[in-house]
Amino acid sequence: MTTDTPARLLQLLSLLQTPREWPGGELADRLGVSRRTVRRDIDRLRELGYPVEASKGSDGGYRLVAGKAMPPLLLDDEEAVAIAVGLRAGAGHAVAGVDEASVRALAKLEQVLPARLRHRVSTLQAATTPLTVGDGASIAPETLTVMASAVAGRERLRFGYRAADGSETRRQAEPYRLVSTGRRWYLVAYDLDRADWRTFRVDRVSEPFATGARFTPRELPTGNAAEFLRQSIQRQQETYEFVVAFAGSVEEVSARLPAWLGTPVSEGDGGRCVVRGTTGDPVEWLAVRLVMARCEFTVREPPELVTCVRELGDRLTRAGEGA
Repeated sequence: MTTDTPARLLQLLSLLQTPREWPGGELADRLGVSRRTVRRDIDRLRELGYPVEASKGSDGGYRLVAGKAMPPLLLDDEEAVAIAVGLRAGAGHAVAGVDEASVRALAKLEQVLPARLRHRVSTLQAATTPLTVGDGASIAPETLTVMASAVAGRERLRFGYRAADGSETRRQAEPYRLVSTGRRWYLVAYDLDRADWRTFRVDRVSEPFATGARFTPRELPTGNAAEFLRQSIQRQQETYEFVVAFAGSVEEVSARLPAWLGTPVSEGDGGRCVVRGTTGDPVEWLAVRLVMARCEFTVREPPELVTCVRELGDRLTRAGEGA
């Protein structure tokens, strides 16, 4: 019999998180208490925000259902390792759709993982090689989790940074947000040495650590980290505008193109749409990315992209004829 109420509640919660309905009598036997105690414990869990549903009958059952908010979860060893490995794999390669929230989750999870489980996670990841998509550089998950924790805790960061020309410096900054473009991770931060806002490519960061010094977040000029990053990238490289018409609806094209390329706008009767955007990527890369959308399209601007698409089409046609 579990006489310690907090320990009994945790044990009860662990049972309820198994996707099944538990008869009250079975729960009472598992916990070594009376059915009345089980009912009281169920009420306590509900007060804590866990949506426990009860069914009527001679031996009414209980099960945990989806609620309006996400209450804390209890994970066994295997579940914790599986989640940590999955988050590490996604975060380390800036997979599209894996953003700062997943990195914060990884930071929280690894903070409470016992040493034996952290060792299992590291061993499993070291023994596997992911097949990545795109040209984004890989990043040590520890680098991201340190940064995410500093962002959440509003702690100043110190780190080494390698610029595009290969020069290396030491930086001290107030981290604001981590931003994923789908190919790379960037840190938006206030650089204390330069007294200005800066963006840092995370794959060029080395040995980051939180100093423990707290700070009050400054107001970002654009008010949005993703927009600040976009403007920063445009300032650092020569950009060009493009206009592409697609033979597909806004919904179809939106599902097949990354959002950072632009927002599709309906044209005509709704069966076509147009994407207007600005990028600094090579026209060759943009041409390939448009082809990957698997939708008929026509390039309207710029002329360089039109020429590139024609040459790419000719090359692919010859490759197919050769087969």
